[in-house]
Amino acid sequence: MRMTHSRELSVAAAITALALVLAVAAPGYFSAENLSDLFLANLPVLLVAIGMTLVVVTGEIDISVGSMFAICGVAAGILSKSGAPVWFVCAAACLMGALLGSLNGALVAYLGIPSIVVTLATMTALRDGLRWATEGAWVQDLPPAFQWLGLTQGQFPFFATIVTVMLTAAFAWGLRHVAAGRAIYATGSNAGAARLAGLNTSAVKWMAFTVLGMLTGLAALLNAVRFNQIPSNAGIGLEMKVIASVVVGGASVAGGTGSVMGTVLGVILLAAIGPALTFLGVSAYWERAIQGGIILVAIAADGIRHPAYRRLVAGAESARA
Repeated sequence: MRMTHSRELSVAAAITALALVLAVAAPGYFSAENLSDLFLANLPVLLVAIGMTLVVVTGEIDISVGSMFAICGVAAGILSKSGAPVWFVCAAACLMGALLGSLNGALVAYLGIPSIVVTLATMTALRDGLRWATEGAWVQDLPPAFQWLGLTQGQFPFFATIVTVMLTAAFAWGLRHVAAGRAIYATGSNAGAARLAGLNTSAVKWMAFTVLGMLTGLAALLNAVRFNQIPSNAGIGLEMKVIASVVVGGASVAGGTGSVMGTVLGVILLAAIGPALTFLGVSAYWERAIQGGIILVAIAADGIRHPAYRRLVAGAESARA
């Protein structure tokens, strides 16, 4: 817990330092229009990252979220064009994501297949399957009621903010204070001990993947309604942004450590870097280099400070020997 809070404070300090530099050198960065654009552009990353936090804390990972994101967005657009009401489209997108997530969860939790193998396979299969089904075509001619969920362009950011804040607060509180949240930490910290304590660790992991899928479906919907067409190749690279945000925010790749608030800070820091470079007159090509450096520092900190991660590395070295 102390390590997680220390990481959160470090990320918050980095965000504060960046904000101070921008306030002096590029105050236009904090214009309402720019901040609104930043929020809407990174809203999908934040929602998916909250779900990814649950999965990573259990000691697993999911790199198929980008493919799930594309499928849920396209499905929402097709349903809307068929005349389905907005509430049904919303529910269907979340359900589609939950079903895809539960498939990953079942393969990992109940068949014992490593999550990196499962989600690498589903990432490819889902992406190629969608490309075959749509023939690469985008979903166009969306009904007016679909865009902005029937709200005005000015009302939608307020609605999206309320939904995001409520979900973030609910997951942040639940992960710490609800039995299911504590079971996630117990499973990631020591699955064997958790089973001896009576926890169904397989069900916990399955639940984490399912929730991640549901949030991915919601993120895809909220992203799709911002535009008048939905690309079939949406979500490419989303998995890396999400995992990076979770790790930078303090979640350990070995499991058992992480928090929703840390993930939120990770999303804010990594999302701010690209636009900040533009406002500061620095080449945007440096964005990924800086993000990569931050990620490496975060992972190195796990190796130095997190016993579980050191045990994981030692075990891998013993296996190779």
